[in-house]
Amino acid sequence: MDENRKKAEGLNIDKKTLLGIAALLFIILILVGALTQFLPRGEFQVDENGSVIAGTYSRNDEYKLPLWKIAASPVLAFTSSKASVGAAIIAIIVLVGGTFLILDRIGVLKYMMASIVNRFESRRYMLIAVMVLFGMFLSSTAGVLEESLTLVPIAVAISLAMGWDSLTGIGMSFVAVAFGFTAATFNPFTVVTVQKLSDLPVFSGLWLRLIVFVFVYISLTAFLILHAKKIEKNPEKSPAYETDRKIRDRYPIDVCRETLGDKRIGKATKVFVISLLCVLAGTVASFVMSMVGTKTESEILTTLGSYASMGCMAVFFPAGGLLAGYVAGLKGKKLFKAFFEGVKTILPVIPLIVFILAITYVLDEGMIMHTILNALGGALDGISPYGVILLMFLFTALLNFFIGSGTAKAFLIVPLLAILCDLTGLNRQSVVITFCFADGFTNLMYPTNGLLIIAIGMVGVSYRRWMKWTAKLFLMEGAISVFFMILSVAIGYH
Repeated sequence: MDENRKKAEGLNIDKKTLLGIAALLFIILILVGALTQFLPRGEFQVDENGSVIAGTYSRNDEYKLPLWKIAASPVLAFTSSKASVGAAIIAIIVLVGGTFLILDRIGVLKYMMASIVNRFESRRYMLIAVMVLFGMFLSSTAGVLEESLTLVPIAVAISLAMGWDSLTGIGMSFVAVAFGFTAATFNPFTVVTVQKLSDLPVFSGLWLRLIVFVFVYISLTAFLILHAKKIEKNPEKSPAYETDRKIRDRYPIDVCRETLGDKRIGKATKVFVISLLCVLAGTVASFVMSMVGTKTESEILTTLGSYASMGCMAVFFPAGGLLAGYVAGLKGKKLFKAFFEGVKTILPVIPLIVFILAITYVLDEGMIMHTILNALGGALDGISPYGVILLMFLFTALLNFFIGSGTAKAFLIVPLLAILCDLTGLNRQSVVITFCFADGFTNLMYPTNGLLIIAIGMVGVSYRRWMKWTAKLFLMEGAISVFFMILSVAIGYH
């Protein structure tokens, strides 16, 4: 096989993009380290569930995180409680890299792309609407997030074949999934956890969250369709125009359509689709696990459900890729060689995940998160319910920069936010909707989100260009969030 063609296969992460993001994360790590030296250190007492107890904050002026721990945080991070989550994400992205090179080499990606393009070519904008609905539904109900990485390369290839750009593809896949967290309806990692911690009936207040889902869905779909139409008229207006040219050369639609007549590729595609259905089944199983249990059991069951979902992905996704390769005629050493070549294409992302883990480690060890949380409580004294809910939103959104996990964030702040609601006359359902809004679309803003870094790295879009492209989308979703939060206060949402 031609050497240049081999280099073009699989997930070719743009090195320039990754270097820029790595530099940004390094600066953030330095700034966070500085905060641990200058902010007061302290902590709340926690109950047996790990939730903070209001009114128990105490300063610890004798402690200061040693500078050597800040310097060694990329290594020490793997000794913390967050190490298992980081290791799981690294394992998943490595397996995704290996699997996609096999799928690319045997023609399955071209087959899938050609099949979808043929089906929707005369109803092109319906494709955007259907894919956004699919992504939002999965995350809004079952809490799918890491699994969305498997959709990004396929969605990008389809988007380019339709005459759009890679940003439209990311919008139909990763952005849709992230916005499903914003418009969470049954999400076990946000809605269920927050309601249990707030002593609310699980799934109560569903009617307003369903309305939010419709509004967010329509706004995101409209944004992507308008962007797609603009790119159709003038492709050079895309922030990803230059890097997209390289991807288009890999997947010319006429060549992709030729794979539709190959029965072996057709059988291999069916094998891979079955593996994706198994991953989806694992996600459903994790959702069911989170539905049972008391408040005391909530964190354990939700965490186990998350690992079950990621475990299914870690097993069935690469297994599906390897079996598909075998069915298509890629056997023996060639099959595993292709897999490990794919792993090498995505290895440059791993240092970025390590940086993110290091930032979290420094925050935890530096004992400043509870100090910030305590300051929030003081800032809300004497403020109207409308001001309180907006400040809760801003605080949760800021906290998401440092703590990406919705469940971990919920156990840290929701008990206090619930008490603040009682003190200021807010219904506790307001905590649920505010938490979902702040946790959801901010996942697409922060460079500390490893999944975002991988998604934009796949198509070579810099973080600066990504923020420029999504600025209007963030403003639109921010306006929707503020409207519904104020509405929830005005109507006494319960």
